[in-house]
Amino acid sequence: MDPTTVFCPNMTCPARGKINAGNLRVHSLKEARYNGSVCGKTFAETSGTPFYRLHHSQELVTQVVTLLSFGCPTPQAIVAAFSLDERTVSNWRERAGRHCLSVHEQLVAQPRDLGQVQMDELRVNLQGRILWMATALMVSTRLWLGGVVSSSRDLAFITGLVEKVRACATALCVGILFCTDGLKAYIRALRQVFREPVASAEVGRPRLVMWKRIFIAQAVKQYEAGRLVGIARRVLEGSDAEVEARLERTQGKGVIHTAFIERLKATFRQWMSALVSRGRTRARLSRTLEAGMYLVGTVLYHFCCEHKSLRIEGLIGGHQWIERTPAPAAAITDHRWTVREVLSFHVAPPPWRPPKRRGRPSKATKLLLVARGCQ
Repeated sequence: MDPTTVFCPNMTCPARGKINAGNLRVHSLKEARYNGSVCGKTFAETSGTPFYRLHHSQELVTQVVTLLSFGCPTPQAIVAAFSLDERTVSNWRERAGRHCLSVHEQLVAQPRDLGQVQMDELRVNLQGRILWMATALMVSTRLWLGGVVSSSRDLAFITGLVEKVRACATALCVGILFCTDGLKAYIRALRQVFREPVASAEVGRPRLVMWKRIFIAQAVKQYEAGRLVGIARRVLEGSDAEVEARLERTQGKGVIHTAFIERLKATFRQWMSALVSRGRTRARLSRTLEAGMYLVGTVLYHFCCEHKSLRIEGLIGGHQWIERTPAPAAAITDHRWTVREVLSFHVAPPPWRPPKRRGRPSKATKLLLVARGCQ
């Protein structure tokens, strides 16, 4: 146990989320608990992870989550192999999915120069109904930017996906190229979400202006008698020369297409048995599908599985190639993580702020803000 590598998770503590601030000490080695000197509260080493308050060993939980991430067809196989209850396996999957969503928001959903983004949706057959799952991908690093699940394929559904992409983008980028299929909702959602208010001296709500250097392109597949006969490519925002420059910068060469996001959809189908078109292992609830999506996308796709398309040349340790995952390619981490590392990652809470009160803050509150680095 090392107090310099953890932080206080108490939401009412002024020193919450601060690492190596000298406010923590070991409370009990046997129970693996820390003590915060500012708030006086104790907390477990596993607080904020899927291992918190579980009666099984972390090794067993990691093995089960690994099997679920790699698409173990049925939970009954895990139940029979490890002598567990089916509800326990479902609980562990939802715990890991919620934790992976927090890890994604903490590490991946940060402003960066996206370059080119491809988006597409996937039709999912649940028991008795149909759901839609939309995903987005950063082409240059193969970074999965997030996904949303909805019962209808409408504007609100696509807007939710575009808002997740907006959380990963920065307005200071040199330009973002969006490649989608022929769904019209993408165009309207992109033009509505990627806007900024313009300050003016007029009274009322400021005018919203679309980001500069936003490019939108479509690759629409054409079918006849159920067979693909051609692809119509068109540019809706920007010029053809600017779009070609973005394509060359992000993918090296080629034309407008959605091949990268299609490959990501195939990866999700491979690792999530509920997404198979003709299968017997269908999900029942939408939250189960969303938890599995972030479990696969964070554990395997981002941090734990190396991508052949991301390897770089090198002669380190006698190897000809240096294998990478999307997380190191996007400068999120410097090595390939294990499943245990992802599940043990502590997501820092937001910085502490004093409660709002009427009037000016007191001198004691100002001194506390300065001491905690809140100003």
